[in-house]
Amino acid sequence: MRLYLDDLAGKESREFPGFNEFLLELLPGLAKHHCCMGREGGFAERLREGTYFGHVVEHIALELTELAGVPVYHGKTRSAGEPGAYNIIIEYEAEEGTKRLLRMAAEIIESLTLQTKGGEAFPLEKRVDEVRAFIARSELGPTTKAITEAATRRGIPWKRVGENSLVQLGYGKYRRFIQAAMTERTSAVAVDIASDKELTKILLRDAGIEVPCGILAQSEAEAIEALEIVGPPVVVKPYNLSQGKGVSLNLTTEAQVGQAYRIAKQYATKVVVERQFAGHDYRALVINGKVAAASERVPAHVVGDGERTIAELVEAENRRPARGEDHERPLTRIAIDSAMMEFMKRRRLTLGHTPRPGEVVYLRECANLSTGGTARDVTDLIHPRVAAMCERAARVIGLDVCGIDLILDDIAEPPGPDNGVIEINAAPGLRMHVAPSEGRSRDVGAAIIDMLYPDGATGRIPIISVTGTNGKTTITRMVAHALSQIGMTVGMATTDGIYIGGELVVEGDTTGPISAQTVLSDPSVEIAVLETARGGIVRGGLGYDWSDISVISNVKLDHVGQDGIETLDDLLYVKALVAERVRKGGTLILNADDERLAQLADDELVARPRKNVVYFSMRPPHVLIRRRLDAGGSAYLYKDGWIVESLGGDETRVVRASDIPVTLGGAASFNVANALAAVAVCRAQGLSREDVAAALRGFRGDLHNAGRAGLFEIRGGYALLDYGHNPDAFTAVCKMAAKWRGRRVTGVIGVPGDRDDMVVEQAGRAAARGFERIIIKEDGDARGRRRGEIADLLRRAVMSEAPGRDCRVALDEIAAIRMAIEEIEPGDVVVIFYEKLDPALLVLEQFGAKPVQSVPRLFYSAESFLQSATG
Repeated sequence: MRLYLDDLAGKESREFPGFNEFLLELLPGLAKHHCCMGREGGFAERLREGTYFGHVVEHIALELTELAGVPVYHGKTRSAGEPGAYNIIIEYEAEEGTKRLLRMAAEIIESLTLQTKGGEAFPLEKRVDEVRAFIARSELGPTTKAITEAATRRGIPWKRVGENSLVQLGYGKYRRFIQAAMTERTSAVAVDIASDKELTKILLRDAGIEVPCGILAQSEAEAIEALEIVGPPVVVKPYNLSQGKGVSLNLTTEAQVGQAYRIAKQYATKVVVERQFAGHDYRALVINGKVAAASERVPAHVVGDGERTIAELVEAENRRPARGEDHERPLTRIAIDSAMMEFMKRRRLTLGHTPRPGEVVYLRECANLSTGGTARDVTDLIHPRVAAMCERAARVIGLDVCGIDLILDDIAEPPGPDNGVIEINAAPGLRMHVAPSEGRSRDVGAAIIDMLYPDGATGRIPIISVTGTNGKTTITRMVAHALSQIGMTVGMATTDGIYIGGELVVEGDTTGPISAQTVLSDPSVEIAVLETARGGIVRGGLGYDWSDISVISNVKLDHVGQDGIETLDDLLYVKALVAERVRKGGTLILNADDERLAQLADDELVARPRKNVVYFSMRPPHVLIRRRLDAGGSAYLYKDGWIVESLGGDETRVVRASDIPVTLGGAASFNVANALAAVAVCRAQGLSREDVAAALRGFRGDLHNAGRAGLFEIRGGYALLDYGHNPDAFTAVCKMAAKWRGRRVTGVIGVPGDRDDMVVEQAGRAAARGFERIIIKEDGDARGRRRGEIADLLRRAVMSEAPGRDCRVALDEIAAIRMAIEEIEPGDVVVIFYEKLDPALLVLEQFGAKPVQSVPRLFYSAESFLQSATG
């Protein structure tokens, strides 16, 4: 939560006499909070000493989660970078409910400060009850939770889709859907059959399974006539409704049947009148063709105490924490409805009756949990013949998860003559098995998970995550290209879009958690390669739980001044999350040439869990790498123009750097570094050196890496398109341009408006050191800056670094590109740092630009001249 304290900014809790006392009286549990003191009572001590109100809001919110029944214990409060503004972060069990509790915490602060001046007390109980009810309505119910908890124990990732009970299990090609106890394997035809009670009975009867005979009635007269045909006692129930609503049992007279018909008619257009079996009410749960659990269901009832009436006993029973509305809790509240009143009338009971102490008073005959019934686990008692009958019934209907309602004399004995199956249920509730009122809990959620993911499968595909300041898009594309070349269906998220199997499916900057989830939700994806940017991490996390391989290319000056990032260490702290979330036994790939990254492997959070750390470097030998190799590790090095794999010190050449088209003949050293990282990823994923080399030799800028150091021949010169927008990106391209001796190089530069002035200034100075001519433009999206402000900062930086430099301003990007191209002389190179790729490409196309793979050298050293002359 972003909290703005307004009038409370800079003020402390001790400055409001009575505030601390009111707060601890309202929320006495706060007295036990440890806070940073590390001991019980630490937070109360901080209150007395004086603490800022952002910190107080955090602790109130944590205490409210306890009261709301979703307790969590971890929170952090940090300045948001402006006076009186704080970021408050707490963990959650119920996301939307916890958001409400955070807002309530702020309201409590406001209320208590007014209370110190005579204002009214905060209505805590009422407000918490509202949130508790909201959480019960909006969070996953017992059935879905049983399955997701089983998935979590197995290490299977899952996420809720939408606001109901639809849950995605697994990633990519192992994605599965469940909705409550219905799976994506559940037959729609079987569900329709189970919903049609008469059709279900026909199929079961034809299969030799005993079911009650019945008649479909569409009027009260037809229902009474059915009583005469079927013979008493009968059951009257809605034709196509589950959960026991509108069901009346043990009916023997025309008046009872007529009344029952009117009750059932409230729930369905058609009503069934059928013979009533004699015995106990059981529910057997069949999963994947086998009985997984069985319960005896007991109708809603109360136990007398000699003092309270039935109405008072029902009210007390409904206040139990185990009972809630509908299916939100293990038990459902007992509803006082027409069916219950009619049953009590037949028993000559009223709500005002006072039962004797210990007297059990049944409130209805239907034993369904949805009408307030309870359940006793009888799984271990089920007779083999009963189990076989249930399993056969599930096969006949065709349900993978099936609830079978039975009336039996005793589930431990073979079915008797007046026993049988009374109903088949698709998407059966699991709560009676997971949390029975009596007996052992059954892990039926695990049985469903075992069906969907047999043999211990985790539902995961390999995830490769790539982050860093510069180069991450190119590395991502290189890796995805190599994987696709060996026949894998790759899901790739990058700065320019999401690609599934090489096809662009979503256009735009897709480097955040939502894009990652889009890739991981596609059932065709065999492996995910995810560019993971800072902004997405800050706003919403990673979008996955664990990666198999992660890369951090570098951490350079960029994004300072955004989202509370003030230093390079702050930036590394954000990107380090990618390193921390590499799974146990996975591979973390780091740039040894980046001083901060070189030490990251020793960070406590990164080192736990244990993972393989692989370094790459453009300038070996490196002390850190030598130490790693001496310990039997691996590294990827640039030596004598080759990308070299070193395993424990044994070196093998993989590919010549100049043979990789995007290195522009080896001149683009930044792409050599990117290729090193890509080779490290591919080898960690199990590709052969030969496959990796072949893939990189075929990786062309114009076909596979559009907009990243893309080179074109144009008007007798060359144009290079790149997305660079920070000082290090400018410096890297300038170093490459310096290798093209004898050529005049023009830079068309711009920096996004949301960067800190210092970043803009350093970018301008870097450009001034590398380009002979500079044209400054601005992005169309000024990101909060006034028009011309960024251009002016860049111009002043350029002129400060190189006072005589040819430097002009053309704010419109397209106009700046046209200006640079129109002034090209034979052999010139124009480097264009664009905001949007397609418009820039269109301009080049209008000038007849053609993609090329390198800029021919104009300068030869004496040594190379002699070699060519004698060769």
